Amino acid sequence: MTTTPSVQTLPQRVLGKTGELVPVLGMGTGPTGMGMSDTAAIDLVEMGIDRGVTYIDTAPGYERAQQQLGHILPRRRDEIFLVTKALTSNASDAIEQLETSLRTLGTDAVDLCYVHSLGNQDVDQVLAEDGALAGLREAQRRGLTRYVGFTAHSKPASSERILREVDIDVVMLALNFADHFTYGFDRTVLPVAVAQNTGVAAMKVFGGALAMKYATTEAESARPSALRALDEDFDHEQAMRWSLGLTGVSLAVVGMYSAQELEQNIEWARSWQPLTAAEDAALLARGQDFAASWGPHYGDVA
Repeated sequence: MTTTPSVQTLPQRVLGKTGELVPVLGMGTGPTGMGMSDTAAIDLVEMGIDRGVTYIDTAPGYERAQQQLGHILPRRRDEIFLVTKALTSNASDAIEQLETSLRTLGTDAVDLCYVHSLGNQDVDQVLAEDGALAGLREAQRRGLTRYVGFTAHSKPASSERILREVDIDVVMLALNFADHFTYGFDRTVLPVAVAQNTGVAAMKVFGGALAMKYATTEAESARPSALRALDEDFDHEQAMRWSLGLTGVSLAVVGMYSAQELEQNIEWARSWQPLTAAEDAALLARGQDFAASWGPHYGDVA
């Protein structure tokens, strides 16, 4: 992907075996598609691109998000590492979902397409000759996506199995200091990805949003902040530092609902430093308490 320099830049890392340089902060568009007016969403995404947040993650399930991006891509496609998803275990469905997304986005190809939410899929079928991964590899051969991967929130053993059985370009995993104790993707799946030089994006670095009902205009003051984890007593900056400090992680993908939240996340990303040993130990001690309170909030562990 050839990129045009943004007005401001972020630190970049190599996305595993893809060799792509990506910013350490990516933008998830679930919030823009499900919680913002189209005008506000488009303005926020363009603001992010201007400031170097050029890894843009979307999905057909994010309601209007892909339509909103369709207004941006004709002018800025070359600046963006564009990611979408297919929520299926079946090859033909994966190709069909990707083709539909491309029409909605108004582009010929994405940079990366994930099999989405692996913990909710039939892994045997995902791996089958007519499975979703085979479908996306066919889409890759047809030039519809440059890279293929999967996302996983739960059932880490399923992710580990796929990484050991087939070649994967990129994974996006739920990685935060509390779910370290519940799902433990960083303890089991991440080392396998690193050994295979699979690119890794961290999601849910703040644990997850409290609510899915958001205001539809900027004027509605009831809109909650995206910078809320499942508990209020949560250090978001240290959470980002922990996730970005994991060996093999290239970037943190964060959903944001306002210019203020975008600027705050950019500030944390730009000033990122690894946690000290003392900070890490203290944060993990708090993480145990959060884990006990949250439980398996993304679904089954095994």
